Amino acid sequence: MEKVELVKVEIITNMAKVDMLRQELGKFGISGMTVYEAKGCGVQLGTKEYEAETHSEPILLDKQVVMVVLEERELAEFLDFVEKELYTGHIGDGKIFISPILNVVRIRTGEEGTDAIAEGKAY
Repeated sequence: MEKVELVKVEIITNMAKVDMLRQELGKFGISGMTVYEAKGCGVQLGTKEYEAETHSEPILLDKQVVMVVLEERELAEFLDFVEKELYTGHIGDGKIFISPILNVVRIRTGEEGTDAIAEGKAY
């Protein structure tokens, strides 16, 4: 059996974009995701685009993290899709982090790998 490589994609974006992203991920064929609240700042240390001076110490802003796991072969197309959906050209568009996944186990059925992230069995 060929080993399928899986990747975890964590998308950090502002709260207003999460619902739109959730709807669009469904169109992309991704049905499972985890979303959680976070606080953070990027290289601008939380400075808003319209502020005249840059903050000297970090200001933590409210963010959302959307996490999905998918096959590595789908990654380039998925990243292109997400970048187009979230792009405004302004500070705060977000970041995308990609990490390899060694394995995934669906506890209820014992399925592993891509079977564990695909639509589940009813038993």
